[in-house]
Amino acid sequence: MRKGDTYTILFAAAVCVACSILLSATSAALKSRQERQAEIDRKINVLKALGVAVKNEEGKKISGEEVESIFSEHISEVIIDAKTGEVVPGLGSADVSKEEIDKREKLPLYEWRDQGEVTKYVFPISGKGLWSTIYGYLALDSDLGTIAGITFYKHGETPGLGGEISADWFQQQFKGKKIYEDGKLLQFQVVKGKVADKYPKGNDHAVDGISGATLTGKGVTQFMNADLEKYEKYFSRIRKG
Repeated sequence: MRKGDTYTILFAAAVCVACSILLSATSAALKSRQERQAEIDRKINVLKALGVAVKNEEGKKISGEEVESIFSEHISEVIIDAKTGEVVPGLGSADVSKEEIDKREKLPLYEWRDQGEVTKYVFPISGKGLWSTIYGYLALDSDLGTIAGITFYKHGETPGLGGEISADWFQQQFKGKKIYEDGKLLQFQVVKGKVADKYPKGNDHAVDGISGATLTGKGVTQFMNADLEKYEKYFSRIRKG
């Protein structure tokens, strides 16, 4: 092999190694930023479910620093053992695997405090819609019987149809609705059509469905009730004092 060919091969190899190192370093740096942004987005959606403004006067999202400040001042997190309904001391979301959360073995719960008193609770809900897994957060008032807010922030439902679960008009319907009454957990429902048509006398534990998205509504009904049932062991303890 000629000397010139050897030099070319060695030079190309050196460039490849250098590029690989640079790409690895860049990937590691970006991963850290991506994880940080994912954490901020998670907390923003918790705040949205609680009814906290997450946009400033200019309509832009509040900064990550502002989000962290609100969390630090008002929110504490606990992890509940699904089997016992008891808080697992010393655990947070970072200490629990995604598998444990997906299987509902460990249940994250966020408590909103005003002047040291818990006034709202919020927890993740998720399940199958028509085309995708739908992810959201559900907030309850301190009575643990009234919905304080809800947000559906991630899904792959059809835009303009099932995708309307992300719309304000749909999510606002849940606020003030009941999930617990007369000593028992109610079955919440996203109806086909309008609540007023199906229940002329009214229904405090149902909301209007989305036109053309019956299966998405059924999915929300099913997984919302299933997740409420999972947290009920813990909530019943608090209601009893």
